[in-house]
Amino acid sequence: MDQINVLIIEDIPAQSKKLAKVLQENGYHVVAVATTFKEALAIFYGDVKIDVVIIDIFLNGVPDGIAFAETINTVPNAAKPFVFLTSSTDRQIFQRAKLTQPFSYLIKPFNELEILYAIEMAVEKFYAQQNVFLSKKEDTVITDDHLFIKKGKSLKKVQLLEIIYIEVEEKYCNIITEKEKFVIMISLTKISKLLNPNVFTKTHRNYIVNSKKIEEIVPADNLIMLSSNHHVPLSEKYKNIIKKLHTLR
Repeated sequence: MDQINVLIIEDIPAQSKKLAKVLQENGYHVVAVATTFKEALAIFYGDVKIDVVIIDIFLNGVPDGIAFAETINTVPNAAKPFVFLTSSTDRQIFQRAKLTQPFSYLIKPFNELEILYAIEMAVEKFYAQQNVFLSKKEDTVITDDHLFIKKGKSLKKVQLLEIIYIEVEEKYCNIITEKEKFVIMISLTKISKLLNPNVFTKTHRNYIVNSKKIEEIVPADNLIMLSSNHHVPLSEKYKNIIKKLHTLR
């Protein structure tokens, strides 16, 4: 399970240190602290994939935080959710910042819970899955690459390609990966709709498999053999997986 990668853009060391401490204590990974517009862009487009950005609007007295948000918004496929954190109460600055569509706009001094909730809301809204982390029925946001799972006060990240299979157990889903097992609150029906059907396919009413992890299909025994010595049932209803397997791989 991976941590959520956070980029902090803040030019006051005491404030960035305090913010980083809160995030790290709550299970987030602070990739870096950028103090200038140029440095922030270099880190954002660097080798480490950023999941969320927390941006101070004014850097060295200039609203370069807004300029940064405007810049990353110009490349839709590279955009990431971001939160503004500022001491500015200027209405014009707020109006300009609002045009960049931040997922939260927080006023300093920050409150720990506000920051943690803001990150959750940013992930939910960015991936268009509303109120997931506030619901008692679900706790997981699904993207093209990852699951973002609520664990305590923080979010954790699981890569979809590492999933071998998913098994439903009442209102829970067991996510089986090469290294770990995770239990999440989400219906199999909903997770089926959110996962890529070209990669993940049903083999049974209670099972979804990652087709890239299939090693052998045994129709006579109604079994599918998967990597790491895992196996799942194959029901009659889903035996058409054999015919379309060449398109799934």
